[in-house]
Amino acid sequence: MVRPARSASLDLLKWLAIVTMVGDHLRYLWPEQHWLFVVGRLAFPFFCLAIAANVARALPGTLFTPGNLRYLGWCLGFSLLSELPYRWLDSGSLTLNVMPTLTLGLLVAWGVHHRTRQAGLLALAAVLVAVFASDRLMYGWPGVLLPAAFVLALHDRRYVWLAGALAVGGNLTNGWILHNALQPISIVVLATAFLCAPFGLGLLRLDVRHAVRPVGRWGYAFYPLHLAAIKLLSVFS
Repeated sequence: MVRPARSASLDLLKWLAIVTMVGDHLRYLWPEQHWLFVVGRLAFPFFCLAIAANVARALPGTLFTPGNLRYLGWCLGFSLLSELPYRWLDSGSLTLNVMPTLTLGLLVAWGVHHRTRQAGLLALAAVLVAVFASDRLMYGWPGVLLPAAFVLALHDRRYVWLAGALAVGGNLTNGWILHNALQPISIVVLATAFLCAPFGLGLLRLDVRHAVRPVGRWGYAFYPLHLAAIKLLSVFS
């Protein structure tokens, strides 16, 4: 099977996800900069869309490939490796780091795209874990379903509203936003979360002709390393 050509628009999306994620976490250094929280609402949906784009490029029915097994292995490995720096940075968090949510989301996205018995069972198991462990997952069960919604939206634009709604639902797992949903900052946050779906999908469809530096496997390591770096900066600042 011929490997699909690398997508510059997908790499651009990944860079935007990384930059907005770092901006979100810089609030641990500058908690008074509330606008960073708004910008950070783009990061998780963009990572979910990147997962969906990678899943959608595969030939349906070809689930158990070496590439997919490596993909899952990297996600599982960094779900474990990221927990210690995440807990160090945010010791009061009631959820795990974001990688378990993305890993479960990958399994559900595979089920939606490949539609085989094995893929469906993996997806069902991931959904059940998401439902029963929603309080422990960052962005909860809506976050787990978001990559699959993006897979649907990549095939049919009518599903963009579903992706936007799940992005909003994921942010409503934040207790403060849920109980202050009519506050101006919450309205801006939820609107940003919803609009990231059409914005991200539109970005992926752009014909980006300029070279974009690829986001390779170093991106996995960047997540825990940048968490530790921000914690160190907060300690010595």
